[in-house]
Amino acid sequence: MKKIFPLLVVALFLSGFAVYEYIQTNNQGSNRAVSHASQEFKPKAGELSFPNELPNLEEAAVSFGGEQTGKLQLVNFWASWCGPCELEAPDLQKLHLKYGDKLALYGVNATDTDNERQARKFVEDYGFTFEVLFDRDGDITKLYRVNTFPTSFLIDERGVIKERINGVITLEQWEKIIDSYLVNT
Repeated sequence: MKKIFPLLVVALFLSGFAVYEYIQTNNQGSNRAVSHASQEFKPKAGELSFPNELPNLEEAAVSFGGEQTGKLQLVNFWASWCGPCELEAPDLQKLHLKYGDKLALYGVNATDTDNERQARKFVEDYGFTFEVLFDRDGDITKLYRVNTFPTSFLIDERGVIKERINGVITLEQWEKIIDSYLVNT
């Protein structure tokens, strides 16, 4: 028993130190803000999205996020090197074809972590006909706190984020989610 007590004290001390370091690291990370607006922005369901603007394939500025009269928005963050993005690419095109009159689909390429030439080839290979946008400096990707690809946001016409989906879901799951919000519009 006398030999175990010193080991128990050391273990408790190390555990306490580990917890302290964990808390300090998380506090420091949460203090880093992309911009003044993002300090308050928590991109999750129920939060108001900001209007944003990025260049599309033809270098024209396209606005998304915020309010859009009469349309639900699906904002999908992706990269050409992302295996799961390849899995969902055909489904995104199918969603655009099915819901294009009621759903504005924006594919935001995380160009700061991607190769634009490869991203353009990806768009061509999958035959995307929806808006593809380039986040060349990564500001919008950071604003939405996207750290895994794909990450998608479903935003209603008032600009309220209804869903945040990290990763890939099936076409049927997408249709069920989209249909549930279209019924309410």
